[in-house]
Amino acid sequence: MSAKYWKRLSFECDLWAKGVSLVAGVDEAGCGPLAGPVVAAAVLFPCGWLEGGLYGKLRGLNDSKQLTEEDRLRFYNLITTHPEIHYGIAGVESEVIDEINILEAAHRAMQLALDQLDPPAQHVLVDGRRVKTLRIPHTPLVKGDCRSYSIAAASVLAKVTRDRLMVELDARFPGYGFAEHKGYSTPQHLSLLAQLGPSPIHRRSFSPCRPPEPDLFDNVNADPISLPSSPSLGTSAP
Repeated sequence: MSAKYWKRLSFECDLWAKGVSLVAGVDEAGCGPLAGPVVAAAVLFPCGWLEGGLYGKLRGLNDSKQLTEEDRLRFYNLITTHPEIHYGIAGVESEVIDEINILEAAHRAMQLALDQLDPPAQHVLVDGRRVKTLRIPHTPLVKGDCRSYSIAAASVLAKVTRDRLMVELDARFPGYGFAEHKGYSTPQHLSLLAQLGPSPIHRRSFSPCRPPEPDLFDNVNADPISLPSSPSLGTSAP
């Protein structure tokens, strides 16, 4: 394997060489969109690749955003059908995103994806910063989807899965163009959102999906409220 390709497997190889045989990469797709779930995937490569190197057909695997749709689908099929690669994919819906915030939802999806791995991972390579809620020892890698093949593989599985979900949701909630923009805030999406209002899968905690706040002056002409002539002054409740 050339130095370029070997380097992208170096984090996994370092752990394998130390006896940590079950190393998974994890990544998410869909933190930025205005609608739909956030999806995470976990991918566990065989530690035998320490000696044999990366499966040749996976060379060129990269951050899903750097790949064409055709390449993403090709790598998706290779990863999900390889007999020695284990993977898990999970999502968190928009309602939960609104309840706990998008970062916590992405982290929850990561853990759910990892929970599907059999055998379970001993160590995880995470794209981005450390995840406090992750129940497995992990190494955060900024821009990890460009530096680690297993994270890149997780990136591809999460992206392809989410895109397919958004196509399905487009059929259930027509008129918003979900199959085209996948929920991202494109001019087309924003225009349709302004015309139609939020759908059941829009994230109400995201602007511009938030319901409008009441205008303080809406009731300026309403009947005045009678106040007590001698109000009792006291300490406000905390």
